[in-house]
Amino acid sequence: MKRLWNSPKAGALNSILLLIILASWAAAPAVARAQELPIGTPTPTSEEQPPVAPESVDVQPTARDEQIRARLQSILEATGWFVNPQVEVREGVVFLRGQAENAEFKTWAGDLARRTQDVTAVVNKMEVTEPSIWDFQPVLNGLREQGRTVVRTAPIIVFGLLVLLISWAAARLASGAARNSLRRRQWSPLLADLAARGAGFVIVLVGLYIIFQVAGLTSIALTVLGGTGLLGLILGIAFQNITENYLAGIFLSIANPFESGDLVEIAGILGYVQRLTTRATILMTLDGNHVQIPNATVYKSTIHNYTSNPNRRIDFVVGIGYGDSVSAAQEMTLKVLQDHPAVLDDPEPWVLVESLGASTVNLRVFFWLDGTQYSWQKVRSSLIRLVKGAFQNAGIAMPGETRELILPDRIPIELYRAARAERQAPPAHPPAVEVAEESETVSTNAEGGLHSEAQDIEEQARRARMPEEGEDLLKPADD
Repeated sequence: MKRLWNSPKAGALNSILLLIILASWAAAPAVARAQELPIGTPTPTSEEQPPVAPESVDVQPTARDEQIRARLQSILEATGWFVNPQVEVREGVVFLRGQAENAEFKTWAGDLARRTQDVTAVVNKMEVTEPSIWDFQPVLNGLREQGRTVVRTAPIIVFGLLVLLISWAAARLASGAARNSLRRRQWSPLLADLAARGAGFVIVLVGLYIIFQVAGLTSIALTVLGGTGLLGLILGIAFQNITENYLAGIFLSIANPFESGDLVEIAGILGYVQRLTTRATILMTLDGNHVQIPNATVYKSTIHNYTSNPNRRIDFVVGIGYGDSVSAAQEMTLKVLQDHPAVLDDPEPWVLVESLGASTVNLRVFFWLDGTQYSWQKVRSSLIRLVKGAFQNAGIAMPGETRELILPDRIPIELYRAARAERQAPPAHPPAVEVAEESETVSTNAEGGLHSEAQDIEEQARRARMPEEGEDLLKPADD
């Protein structure tokens, strides 16, 4: 035995026993304080549901009735859950009287008495008080609980607000930087703004995802990410026409088939471009009317831009008699074209024979002019007038259209003899045909000059009210 005590194993065992003794000595005061109230007994100020009653409450090895009564009476009064609690003990039988706030408190008191030392039976005669209909205590308790919840979640709320603020600031910076960078690269204003807003939206979405993840709402975070694409799909289907016009506006601003002030013809409508919005393209016709054409129609239609190339070719037809020289008429017409200030020498004008009519040889005249300076309608009118005057001065006939009248067979036609004789008699002198002389001026007052009407239309547009609000996508990007 002595050898075992002095062995290394015995030394380790002695150390373990010494630690157990020291721990028991240190825990002794706490155990003594814990024995003042039975295990599981709450404090009087507790507002939570009653805990499970202890297994037993020891008073003394042999407890008397008075000691049991005093112990239980003090415990019931200490909880504060009962109104006028009364405890009576006779031969180990405990009688409980008074009022309890609810059935759980009544059951807890009975279990407490039953588990007390030397108690043989328990008669629980406590009454459960019915709360008044004007009792706002549950409401107050609910408000307190909500307040505690808010206080507990206050750090998460502050963190979420901070992350949201940082995300918003970062989104604004990213949007501004993207917009400036894209505009410096000559992107269209609409596409630059759309890309900038998309970059900012992505940053804000990442901030929301971080907030939900930290708050433990992973499912909501995934719902936000998945719902964003689903929402876009639903809106695209519900607003198909609006979305189509919007996308067409983006593509038109990228392709840039026309600019503000260009003379274009779209879907059979001729006018000057005023502005391009996200919904429609606005033209002002030569009659001074605003016409709004949906962007989808513009994108799918054939666009005639008469301003992209300032030079424009115009033509007209003039007929001469079969007895006149075609080459002489061509040279005369070409001379009129070459002398006209609005007709360009390069490309050169043409005077071509187009067809042989019933009574005329038809010549088609082609010429070029600068559409930014001259009005093609006014120049065409001026040239037709000058060509007619040149033919007239040179004695070149321009007979009218001949119509052939075919009568059905067996229709009697009665001719008056006097009229027939007068018609067959040769005139003494041929009637003189008076031909008015044409003005040789390039432009008459009626033609109002040859200048282009673009400036007049632009002035009309400045005075008119623009029917379509919104940003003009044709404006150049601001520096």
